[in-house]
Amino acid sequence: MSANHQPANSGPFREGDRVQLTGPKGRKNTITLEAGKVFHTHRGMIEHTTIIGLPDGSVVANTEGIEHLALRPLLVDFVMSMPRGAAIIYPKDAAEIIGQADIFPGATVVEAGVGSGALSLWLLRAIGPSGRLASFERRDEFADVARGNVATFFGYDPQNWSVTVGDLQETLPDTMPAESVDRVVLDMLAPWECLDVAWEALKPGGVILCYVATVTQLSRVAEAIRGTGGFTNPQSNETMMRGWHVEGLAVRPDHRMIGHTGFLITARKLAPGTVLPELKRRASKSDFSAEDVELWTPGALGERSASAKILRKRARSAGASAELSRARGLDGENAGPDESIEPSAAEPPLGDDR
Repeated sequence: MSANHQPANSGPFREGDRVQLTGPKGRKNTITLEAGKVFHTHRGMIEHTTIIGLPDGSVVANTEGIEHLALRPLLVDFVMSMPRGAAIIYPKDAAEIIGQADIFPGATVVEAGVGSGALSLWLLRAIGPSGRLASFERRDEFADVARGNVATFFGYDPQNWSVTVGDLQETLPDTMPAESVDRVVLDMLAPWECLDVAWEALKPGGVILCYVATVTQLSRVAEAIRGTGGFTNPQSNETMMRGWHVEGLAVRPDHRMIGHTGFLITARKLAPGTVLPELKRRASKSDFSAEDVELWTPGALGERSASAKILRKRARSAGASAELSRARGLDGENAGPDESIEPSAAEPPLGDDR
């Protein structure tokens, strides 16, 4: 591969690249390199032209002599800081989803809802250019944010990715033929409402994975999966991640950790007509009434969402970044589907719209 056609995630920094600058106190800022632009801090500034041409992993000093580490952002950096419509799926959960759902290169995957596009990015990387990702989202604003974020990261619009706006129950049968899907990932408030259409779309043996935030959602979707009679018994878990401070003999857990973010529940589709053998269990107090189920409706569970004004702002931000990345791709910098531009820049999450 020639120097002029290196992937955007390697080689010297070029105009149009995203660069993460880390200051002496660990504060991170991400910029898009443009000739003539200047990055300002409270103490000094850095001209973009001083970064262009440097190798990845360089240290640059601002006008006050304060040094900043310059690196291309990783995907984990990008998804934690990109413009958001809905709250994102954290990298720790995205990694578990890819592992537990067995997302493989060449797979046909259905994702609902798309949210801000964080999981879409991980899924697109996992399935590779030979796979297909069909994403579904009920809200136009979220779909716009997701499209902008994905185009910003890759530098182009992936040809093997589609975003359909509408209710999954209505749009999935018209979009994906029966038994044509390898994996279904549901990140929504009431995934139990979509089990029938997911079963129809999945190939026998295919995996359905639901990401839910609360124990009431977890319980209801588990019972709904069992109630269909079309899946194996569901498996449920959550993942917590704790960092460690390691400096000389000072070795201790970090004061902060990423605790509960959501539950993952998985099951596999049975062949049509198959009856799952009953598990031998002791009697338990697991019975529930219709009144109990009613308390777990989407309305009772509650739903938080960002305002329309905030969503429009996030969509514009994602769209602007996407245009810069696409423009760079048209210059021949990104020749193939595995060449990517990776952004970042810390931003607090908005309300969860699952």
